[in-house]
Amino acid sequence: MEKDQVLLNDWHVIAHAQELKPGAVLPKRLLGEDIVVWHDGTSIHAWQDYCPHRGAKLSLGWVNNNTLICPYHGLVFNTEGKCIKVPGTPETTAPIRLCIKTYQVKERYSLVWVCLGTPQHDIPDLPEWDDADYSKFVCNPQWFKTSSLRVIENFFDPAHIPFVHSGTFSNSNLPEVELGEAIEHSDKLIFKFGLWELDIETGKSELSKTFSNYEFYIFRPLLAYYKRGNPEVNMTSLFAVTPVSEQECIAWSVTAFKGVHNVTNEQWCSTEAKIMSEDRTIIESQRPSHLPLDLQAEVNLPTDRYSMLYRKWLKKQGVTFGCI
Repeated sequence: MEKDQVLLNDWHVIAHAQELKPGAVLPKRLLGEDIVVWHDGTSIHAWQDYCPHRGAKLSLGWVNNNTLICPYHGLVFNTEGKCIKVPGTPETTAPIRLCIKTYQVKERYSLVWVCLGTPQHDIPDLPEWDDADYSKFVCNPQWFKTSSLRVIENFFDPAHIPFVHSGTFSNSNLPEVELGEAIEHSDKLIFKFGLWELDIETGKSELSKTFSNYEFYIFRPLLAYYKRGNPEVNMTSLFAVTPVSEQECIAWSVTAFKGVHNVTNEQWCSTEAKIMSEDRTIIESQRPSHLPLDLQAEVNLPTDRYSMLYRKWLKKQGVTFGCI
């Protein structure tokens, strides 16, 4: 099957930076490809998880003196992916073909990002990351057994919030959505809407309800960012979904709060895990699991203006992985 060139040339989160201490060797999977991610003591590397000698997984190997050792025959690969030693016959010069396919890696926002192709866009700036007025939270990744496109579309679907998250940070008795802009720009989509929510600090009581305005930026097919406030922005979140396969994905978020001082990292990450769990139950029930780009395949309502534009945008770009 022909690879999705759009997603192939995008950046995707592959791990938490804290997972990759010096000497770490991790097996990962991205866009259906097995990846080995390892730390040589100075830098992080991402390679195809495949030794071209006899096809063993390099992720079963280990790091030694800034090199990665294949677990099968002990072949030694330098940081460029070239074999520099054949232990069985030390006098042998390794064949030129005995090298590993390497991928580009970046570390941003305490996350490790990988591109399997040639990056066409940079990882977007998150202004709040270096702003001392914001508290930043990077929580554990959340797995979904469905298309990554279904998960990202749910992220900016306003009408699901009062029902799927009623009592968590919204209320099903206040389901009305104030529809705003849905605009396509040359480099992103921008969506705006407003809805009633429960105050994140005071929790469950209806007395704490507030009307929040959301502004979403869809930078890439699987990368979105939003600002929330009323009227001043008090919360932002960068949301990335990693396409493990067409039927499995991982959601990552970097959330920043301004003026919220009594929420600890543990508390927020617990709340986020609950929100994701509520989403997971519904999203994994959707059929088909692949996202339909044909707007006639499902029945659309006024609040679907954002997802309709998103699907048109995906089709125009030529995205094929995880959609029909």
